[in-house]
Amino acid sequence: MNYNQLFLLLSLLGVLFFKKEINQYKITGFAQGTDYTITYYATDSLVSKENIESILNEIDLSMSLYKKGSLINQFNSAEKEIKTDHFINDVLKRSFEINLDTKGIFDVTVAPLVQAWGFGPKENRIDPDSLIIKSILKCVGMKNLILKNGYLTKRKPCVQIDLNGIAQGYSVDVIANYLNRKGIKSYVAELGGELRILGPKPDGKPMKIGIEGPDADGTPIIRHIASLNFGAITTSGNYRKFHQSGNKKISHLIDAKTGYPLDNEMISVTVFANDAITADGYDNALMGMHLNEAMEFVEQRKNLEAYFVYHKKDGTVADTLTTGFKKMITK
Repeated sequence: MNYNQLFLLLSLLGVLFFKKEINQYKITGFAQGTDYTITYYATDSLVSKENIESILNEIDLSMSLYKKGSLINQFNSAEKEIKTDHFINDVLKRSFEINLDTKGIFDVTVAPLVQAWGFGPKENRIDPDSLIIKSILKCVGMKNLILKNGYLTKRKPCVQIDLNGIAQGYSVDVIANYLNRKGIKSYVAELGGELRILGPKPDGKPMKIGIEGPDADGTPIIRHIASLNFGAITTSGNYRKFHQSGNKKISHLIDAKTGYPLDNEMISVTVFANDAITADGYDNALMGMHLNEAMEFVEQRKNLEAYFVYHKKDGTVADTLTTGFKKMITK
């Protein structure tokens, strides 16, 4: 054995000897009014709880309606415009695209309607009448917003925005991008049930994700198991967040065109997309469509899949999946 061969052998033995074991690391906490869990696989603890909470706090300072002095609250109380940060800029840019694609079903200017129906940051237990709704609708519509050169401008002083229908998915993407920059190649980032996944696991197996939906009596259950190695999964539904008005359940999802809570056959929509901001934006829009319309909408779009739970005409609960979503389901 010559010197070069000996050196190569010793190098290989050194790599084998010093190769570190890949471990699972899990970070849990509470942020943005919900729980989060970050699970990743690496040779060392590369990300801390402080790192994650610092990111989420920075996002809250930008887009949380519940944080006094946040940038979004500054805009909502402004007469005309504010200078945006990159968080609001990113989210609004995607919001305009989804608003256009869904012909106005997805609309971030529903903030005064959400508040009027008792789901905003201020307490309100009285449902609005038709005259109040008609008045508020004059301030609703993304045509009343202009995003240009780092400024967000409102055409009317009464225009206000609510980014809750898309900001949580975006937050998951921001966390995922942070994990990517740390060199982590296997993770599940989850915030309030919104997920971003990168796999496979170190043993080569895909990530397994529980797909939730309501049982026949409305109880949330895991209805399917999906296996995948990339992408995002988010869910929008009316079976968790609602309030009672007499015998009627009032959904927190508001139709920006009529001003009233959604009242169709949809119970929940789970969407798969390449990133969570896309999935999160579309899941709310699909809740505002009828089932056949929503199925056709998703089937016509590349890199978008969906799972629907809905009421049949006889009141029973049923579910269905788009072609691509069926391929992800293992159970």
